[in-house]
Amino acid sequence: MMVTLALMVLGVLAAATAPRLMARSDWPDREPVLALWVWQCVVAGVLLCCALAMSLSAAAAWESVRVPVFGLAPRVVVEAYALKPYGPWAGALALFLAGGGAWTALALTREVRAARARRRRRRADLLDRAPLLPGEEPAGERLVVLESDRPGAWWLQQPSPQLVVTTSALRRLKDRQLDALIAHEQGHARARHDLLLYCASALASGFPQVPVFAAFRDQVHRLVELAADDSASRRFGRLTIALALVELNEDRGVFGPCPPQLAQVPQRVDRLLTPPPRFTPARRLRMTAFAALVPAVPLLVTFIPGLSALR
Repeated sequence: MMVTLALMVLGVLAAATAPRLMARSDWPDREPVLALWVWQCVVAGVLLCCALAMSLSAAAAWESVRVPVFGLAPRVVVEAYALKPYGPWAGALALFLAGGGAWTALALTREVRAARARRRRRRADLLDRAPLLPGEEPAGERLVVLESDRPGAWWLQQPSPQLVVTTSALRRLKDRQLDALIAHEQGHARARHDLLLYCASALASGFPQVPVFAAFRDQVHRLVELAADDSASRRFGRLTIALALVELNEDRGVFGPCPPQLAQVPQRVDRLLTPPPRFTPARRLRMTAFAALVPAVPLLVTFIPGLSALR
């Protein structure tokens, strides 16, 4: 059962240290897509540590679990994990981790249902404010113009994806700025940032005391916007998307003293106007591969005793 303890220690260390290391680094603003990948690998590594520890603990506690976990593995492999002496407390640990897994699934289900309810309300509100004309089919146009004095644009996801743009935004934005805004929202849709936000919110709401999950949620909300900005700026230029952000938000008071959640807009504009130097392709590749090793470490820790026994 030393493997189970090693997995738990590894998961706790990753959950405690990863947010601090990422908070001290300035490179996520330079490479938001890479930062999203690193965060996903860290969270996957923590969850994998818990799942593997639960499996080994359950195998140590109950023979009915041990058989399917180890399958047709030779006897020497099973003996290498020394499961039997730790049966009493292993069952409690397995139940505790299984409860955490069930709570995670419940939180994710609750988050998805809440998001679907919000989407239904927004679609109902959209249909109320922009009703179908006589003879118009409800097939769903990909672009909907909504009468409003407040500039804005947002993307409504499935079942019929639609981009909603207000008339105030159309009056404020020039042609290329509007195209850049549409490209920004399309960047969110292509990368399926909504799914990432669901998972991050579910983990943070289900385990608010776990620092890595809370930091994951906060950083994902910020990084997906930076990634979409970069996606749009590659087609229309950084100045264009920066001016579009200014036009859309200058009446909301975000460019003066404002709450922290609104301070992201001026930070995004500053980043677009004075872009930090990006990593070289070789460095991005190295960091991508290094991040992929984070969820691979729990697998190595789990399988090393069995592989060593086969020598």
